[in-house]
Amino acid sequence: MAKIGAMTTKTRSYEVKTFGCQMNVHDSERLSGLLENAGYVPAEAGADADVLVFNTCAVRENADNKLYGNLGQLYERKLENPDFQIAVGGCLAQKDRDVIVSKAPWVDVVFGTNNIGSLPALLDRARHNDEAQIEILEALETFPSDLPTKRDSTYAAWVSISVGCNNTCTFCIVPSLRGKERDRRPGEILAEIKALVDQGVIEITLLGQNVNTYGVEFGEKGAFAKLLRACGEIEGLERVRFTSPHPAAFTDDVIAAMAETHNVMPQLHMPLQSGSDRILKEMRRSYRSEKYLGILDRVREAIPDAAISTDIIVGFPSETEEDFQETLRVVRESRFAITYTFQYSKRPGTPAADLPDQLPKEVVQERYERLLTVVNDMAWDENKKQIGKRVEVLIGNNEGRKDDRTKRLTGRARDSRLVHIDWPADLIEPRPGDLVWATVIDAKPYFLIAKTDDVPEVKRTRAGDAFERQADSCDVPVISGSKKKGTIDLNVSVK
Repeated sequence: MAKIGAMTTKTRSYEVKTFGCQMNVHDSERLSGLLENAGYVPAEAGADADVLVFNTCAVRENADNKLYGNLGQLYERKLENPDFQIAVGGCLAQKDRDVIVSKAPWVDVVFGTNNIGSLPALLDRARHNDEAQIEILEALETFPSDLPTKRDSTYAAWVSISVGCNNTCTFCIVPSLRGKERDRRPGEILAEIKALVDQGVIEITLLGQNVNTYGVEFGEKGAFAKLLRACGEIEGLERVRFTSPHPAAFTDDVIAAMAETHNVMPQLHMPLQSGSDRILKEMRRSYRSEKYLGILDRVREAIPDAAISTDIIVGFPSETEEDFQETLRVVRESRFAITYTFQYSKRPGTPAADLPDQLPKEVVQERYERLLTVVNDMAWDENKKQIGKRVEVLIGNNEGRKDDRTKRLTGRARDSRLVHIDWPADLIEPRPGDLVWATVIDAKPYFLIAKTDDVPEVKRTRAGDAFERQADSCDVPVISGSKKKGTIDLNVSVK
């Protein structure tokens, strides 16, 4: 392929592979938008991309092994096609820096969490100079939400309200990789949400490492509760969610805003991590089990139908059987609808990695399996309570009919439970983004089964209209953002 400076004679295709948390997913949408604004096109299904971007995680277990395994498999492809480019970004790139190119010298670009906007220029520079480009910034260059974005969903969107974290949890490497908390101004956030609603989005999720500390940077107490209430005033916005709050900073004004704002969903993800007060102290989690349970009691008093989910780490250094039993006790009292369970693993660069009394793998595994039994039984019990209830289901974007055997539609209830709906074969199906009302007839640990009325009740939405237009045209909107007078103006350009 001929080269003319940084330009090539053909349109280059791209693919972004995402590992990790919701923040990584949000960043990947920005990376896709940046590349399309720079003239790249998505690789066709099953085809090799000209540019492959790995957006990595440094928190999940074996994250580095997963990355280097993928890079190793690409070595022969790179030899066969030198114009094929590989870029690595995200938290692992921020942490490992030069290590990635040292272990995989066929990588073309390494960029960090603070400069994702540099990716197109770095790819151009790597092609022009015929050498790897490594650019890791210690401070945030451009707030991710100011960058172009390409969303997979027509009806739902992530909206970042902050980046970084001011906590010092001993098991977590995020603060050192994403820096101290940086907050967006409320006007910018609301402008982005309104622009998304104008494009057909009816569900947004407010995103931050600790969403309920939002406002700390500009010194506005209660800013997060005020932001939730402001979302309730946006016409056409059907559903508002947020993730993740921190129990230590969770205040009653947020509970009141959740209960009193019509489009804030009856769902709360509240990370517990451990039920043992001693282990919580070792983790530097600045709350104790009594406070945590008290929050859940107040949430359920204000929002009786709230579905609560959590994160739990098993096998933190020095965890005893007594500590583990405390976790089981708090879990049983909490009645979680969903529990995300993790086995503790050393993350280099975290204080916990150097703690004494690291537990044997077999002990951690055995406790993990016992916890899974408890949380699965609890989730099933909580789901059984939904039988007979009429639920509003937002039909999913890539799900549609569950499979040829069941002929079910799939979506999320207001409390975020996954619902499979028996749908009459002779009726036109609702589109992704439409709302369907159905009655729960059965429950499993991780989903509900529901049926519609003889005459199904369906609300056609602008999100469904947007999906239909996109499906007809095969064009995907790329939303471009720019700061103007403290807000963000968003315009749609079809690529």
